[in-house]
Amino acid sequence: PQWKGRATVEFELVKPDGAPFDIEGTNFPKANMVMVIDGYTSPVTGGNFVDLVQKGFYTNMKISRSDGFVVQSGEPSEGPAIGYVGKPSKSVGAGKNGERLIPCEIAIRGDKGPIYETTIEDEGRGGEATVLPFSSYGAMGWARDEYEVNSGSSQFFWLLFDSDLTPAGKNVLDGRYPCFGYVVEGADFLSDVKEGDIIKSAKVTKGLELLQQPK
Repeated sequence: PQWKGRATVEFELVKPDGAPFDIEGTNFPKANMVMVIDGYTSPVTGGNFVDLVQKGFYTNMKISRSDGFVVQSGEPSEGPAIGYVGKPSKSVGAGKNGERLIPCEIAIRGDKGPIYETTIEDEGRGGEATVLPFSSYGAMGWARDEYEVNSGSSQFFWLLFDSDLTPAGKNVLDGRYPCFGYVVEGADFLSDVKEGDIIKSAKVTKGLELLQQPK
């Protein structure tokens, strides 16, 4: 699937024991976040994410990682697969457990389009800037195996941006992992999203008609 434009996606998260989210001393029964997905710079990554949201793949999925650096989800809780199992992509095929893999996709400023199946470092362009940098709290990135650029399937993360720890343009993420969107409402909830919390609902609220399925 590919995305040609921008989409709005909304997530609702809850804690498994019904406890509230504590945001600076104020309790909320659920965490609502609104995200904008950018298919202009990340048509494959954004399209894959929107497609999985629309399929209901992330609904009732647990948060698998929350370590103060990122909050991550997208790994099925049952079976051996570590990502979405579906028809493999033509470019990079399938994972060892049938995961639908997508190529690493990086958009560099000044280029006409993204580069694929590589990183800025591997291309010898480490000093250049990406179009979508990991420069804000709630920036969304596509997870993959550290040593295999085309191993991304369905796992994604929200960056808990800290200008001292992860300065924009000078961190280990820019140019190595696709950044495909940002949280535009409710990013503060990420500070109290913990491992085991549940994505109660995930839906595309705007722009779904721009999703293009492979023929």
